Amino acid sequence: NRDSPLFNSIGTLRISDNNLVIFGQTDVPVWSTNLTGGDVSSPVVAELFDNGNFVLRDSDNDNPDGVLWQSFDFPTDTLLPEMKLGWDVKTGFNRFIRSWKSLDDPSSGDFFFKIETRGFPEIFLWNRDSRLYRSGPWNGIRFSGVPEMQPFDYMVFNFTASKEEVTYSFRVTKKNYYSRLSLSSSGLLQRFTWIETVQNWNLFWYAPKDQCDEYKECGVYSYCDSNTSPVCNCIKGFTPRNPQAWGLRDGSDGCVRKTQLSCEGGDGFVQLKKMK
Repeated sequence: NRDSPLFNSIGTLRISDNNLVIFGQTDVPVWSTNLTGGDVSSPVVAELFDNGNFVLRDSDNDNPDGVLWQSFDFPTDTLLPEMKLGWDVKTGFNRFIRSWKSLDDPSSGDFFFKIETRGFPEIFLWNRDSRLYRSGPWNGIRFSGVPEMQPFDYMVFNFTASKEEVTYSFRVTKKNYYSRLSLSSSGLLQRFTWIETVQNWNLFWYAPKDQCDEYKECGVYSYCDSNTSPVCNCIKGFTPRNPQAWGLRDGSDGCVRKTQLSCEGGDGFVQLKKMK
């Protein structure tokens, strides 16, 4: 209920008409799961699972996949283990994380991180209507633009693209290991891991982390390399479209061919490695 908060610290959560409902001090509902109809053959119960998922289910149905409503379908600014980020293709329902408005205001902020399915699916970080960062497509092990997602013996990453869903999730495989993926109110995507010895969340990685992480930093027929100056570089056989802007470290205009394309004259394809 981040956008339908209580007016003060007095409120109750209870089941009413087969829905979870938050009531304010005057017993007026301020938020509800808004479930209508459905096949409910027995009283419904609310249950908090060990993984943190808060669910509403039929009391006679213990199947975790048969819940009527679950909090994991409505993440706020944090993705927990076993949460899914992405699309239910059949229903068109999209799960994504969205930042707080500010450090002390948990209502919906300007930044959100969600999967797009056009072309090869990948995850984009947005500031309202502007793209800020992309993960790159899934390469079978990790998202190509997130080298920090190397395999770990305590964490498994999963990406599913099928007729039923297009989703990303992760799970922790060892006891006493904890991790979460959060989106800050300033637009930073951050993975934290819990350090038991110091009782603290440690920042494991974050994005965007440098100039080349910015979306479309360099224009067409160019690539970004944070180890060069300027960071934008034309691919082989191309030259800056706007040399003056290029010299001022603005590569957004991209590059153009040095000579006219000639397949018979030796032009061909160039392999670019370690690209998103």
